[in-house]
Amino acid sequence: MQIGFVGLGKMGGNMVHRIRRDSDHDVVAFDYSEDAVRAAEEHGASGAGSLEELVSKLEAPRTVWIMVPAGDPTEQTVNALAALLEPGDTIVDGGNSKWTDDKRRAETLEPTGLSYVDVGVSGGVWGLEVGYCMMVGGPDEAVGRLAPVLDVLAPETSEESVHAIGPRGWAHFGPTGAGHYVKMVHNGVEYGIMQAYAEGFGLMHASEFGIDNAKVAHLWQQGSVVRSWLCELAARAFEAEGNDLADIQGWVEDSGEGRWTVEDAIERRIPAPVITAALFTRFESRGQGDYAARVNAALRNQFGGHAVKKAAT
Repeated sequence: MQIGFVGLGKMGGNMVHRIRRDSDHDVVAFDYSEDAVRAAEEHGASGAGSLEELVSKLEAPRTVWIMVPAGDPTEQTVNALAALLEPGDTIVDGGNSKWTDDKRRAETLEPTGLSYVDVGVSGGVWGLEVGYCMMVGGPDEAVGRLAPVLDVLAPETSEESVHAIGPRGWAHFGPTGAGHYVKMVHNGVEYGIMQAYAEGFGLMHASEFGIDNAKVAHLWQQGSVVRSWLCELAARAFEAEGNDLADIQGWVEDSGEGRWTVEDAIERRIPAPVITAALFTRFESRGQGDYAARVNAALRNQFGGHAVKKAAT
């Protein structure tokens, strides 16, 4: 199979590398960074200096996978490709777009004869070696053409998963938007799990016992009901940074999916208190809860004469 790839950052570059390393699929790769294109060429891809050149190197029906940041970068890339591609071609968005944007783009592209497939990708920088979990939405025919590439990118599937979804580490969930919807909820769940681990390790760190959190995380991986890949990564983090994590600032960003999950839960009146609290805790980590804390301190001083700590001047 032949596929075009636009966006060769940490995720896109590694995906191209995995496709070329583990299959005979042809990849035409483009990025605005010439160094990124050269790296893809070193892994066996055919480089392109522009979107126009990328499209010209692909045979119809073309499939072009976009791996750029959500929002304007994706929107601009989709629009540029739509002007270059022909009826029967497919655009694949593998970034973290909001599922409602996927539906809108698919509806816009439908009169042009172009298909739009959304792929929610989980696996991060580890995907090159262990594979990517992929949640797919889009027309059956377009997804079918993409399947050989998805099979290469996916991890080896366990026997339990084979029974549930078939012999592949990806799944097609429905029309355009379904893939990124499942990925959105996946990230919301991830927020909650991460927060639970953070609070648990924080409690142990504050205890009187001098507990080694790396040792705990490794132990929990041995048959515990809370074992997980995130727990494994926690062990790595404590080993690399020390039990105090002294060199890491407690600033936790969010990339959007957690917010969208909470917004959708509100819209559908589905209780999601854990995910919501985890999202708000990330806001607080950036000092965005500091003013409210100062109001609380001022109120305690007013009604009870409790001492306040004055800010440094």
